[in-house]
Amino acid sequence: MEKIEGNMAEVINIKVNGKTHRVTADPEMPLLYLLRNNLQLNGPKYGCGIERCGSCMVLLNGKAQPSCVIPGSAAAVYEVTTLEGLSNNNVLDPIQEAFIEEQAAQCGYCTSGMIISAKALLTENKNPTDQQIRQALQRNLCRCGTHTRIISAVKKAAAKLNK
Repeated sequence: MEKIEGNMAEVINIKVNGKTHRVTADPEMPLLYLLRNNLQLNGPKYGCGIERCGSCMVLLNGKAQPSCVIPGSAAAVYEVTTLEGLSNNNVLDPIQEAFIEEQAAQCGYCTSGMIISAKALLTENKNPTDQQIRQALQRNLCRCGTHTRIISAVKKAAAKLNK
């Protein structure tokens, strides 16, 4: 990081979705704001700001983490992946496909965090049980009540990945 003379802002080099970005920002700015405001990545959503709802989840070196409480400067040591980074050349990740096929989004606010958490789970465990899926998604709050469809989507994605 480079300090900007006479300013609290610093230049932060951060790798997001496979590409390195140079962002000028306050080093304490939450990663969520850096992603949304500076990089125009709107997959992670602001929900609570206190790490309780999961709508802001991103992958940090493959692990699902809430971006609302992590300073952007601290995230610079990680490979950051957002919902936008899961697709490859406009081909959806099997998890994204399964969420669409199972109609696992109602209002859609939790969807990004659910998909990110499911991606982290399926990267570590290719064939999770219902209980393991519930445990992996427990940090994500869905107020619409689509939990059964979300679990079905994760199971469908696991089946796709195991083909």
